[in-house]
Amino acid sequence: MTAPRIPGPQRARRAALRPWVAAAMLVPSMALAGCSSEGGRTEAQGGGEGGGQVAQTDPMKIAMVTHAAPGDTFWDTIRKGAEEASAKDNVEFLYGSDPEGGRQAQLVQQYIDQGVDGIAVTLAKPDAMRDVLDRAEEAGIPVVSLNAGENEFQDVGAFAHFGSNERLAGAAAGERLQEEGLEHPICVIQEQGHVGLEARCAGVKEVLPETEILYVQGTDMTQVSSTATAKLQTSSAADSIIGLGAPYTMTLLGAKESAGSGVAVASFDMNGELAQAVVDGDVLFTVDQQPWLQGYLSVDSLWQNHRGAFKIGGGQPTLTGPAIVDSSNAEEVLEYANEGIR
Repeated sequence: MTAPRIPGPQRARRAALRPWVAAAMLVPSMALAGCSSEGGRTEAQGGGEGGGQVAQTDPMKIAMVTHAAPGDTFWDTIRKGAEEASAKDNVEFLYGSDPEGGRQAQLVQQYIDQGVDGIAVTLAKPDAMRDVLDRAEEAGIPVVSLNAGENEFQDVGAFAHFGSNERLAGAAAGERLQEEGLEHPICVIQEQGHVGLEARCAGVKEVLPETEILYVQGTDMTQVSSTATAKLQTSSAADSIIGLGAPYTMTLLGAKESAGSGVAVASFDMNGELAQAVVDGDVLFTVDQQPWLQGYLSVDSLWQNHRGAFKIGGGQPTLTGPAIVDSSNAEEVLEYANEGIR
């Protein structure tokens, strides 16, 4: 993937990002099975139709519990990675999600009660998960975290974490905006209190101190649109707006048009529609955390731990991003985004 151009004073930060790309290259891409994501539910999910021979290890059962909101296609990509690893590893894969921390913890408890062999969990609201993950440890069930919680995973008993360093990802976005001569972005957070989203905007603000934070209700796209439109109509200083997820960024594009605004639009995360918007020049860039890898590595690490007591990462987060996708490389990833790999 082509990296963003960063001037001399910022090369040290750029150098720090290089090992993340190397880690991401450890996992080959394979044929994927389709899936869908819904919030507030649990379901049993078979291994799928991944490529290669199925492992000859004993069958095991792994549950993934995320904070996915209904309709957010980002989580479909994570599930595809998890399902392909499950197919390879002879794993029965179970999935549940709820954006509310207390209900997410209840889903984890259900899987503990079922006696699963491993749990992968997101830590968007880590305090809500501490007690139930203590109970997983008491039950002898190993835990890894993914996507959110790179600073908290060890405190709640997870032995590995797979995701992006969100504050550095935000700083990378700020630096990319700075290259374009933009200084006053609006950073739109769709879930107040989500540690990863807050860290992204904090990272942008670290580079661009005039960054404004706008909170919206991510479960209501009509509200996202109206709030962003009103902000763009009244904020004469803003020169750019950043969405923290692909569906929200596409909504922000509509809000920009409704407001008659000339701000630049940037994003985090990826789907086919957003990749096309980058190709078309409607979105300046997106910061991709490569979620397929997060799902794949979470399941595979629990399998590796089960078969040989392996612990990937050596107690440190295994980073899957950030990776900048802009006009220089968007066409390269578009095909994969349309397939749900990116």
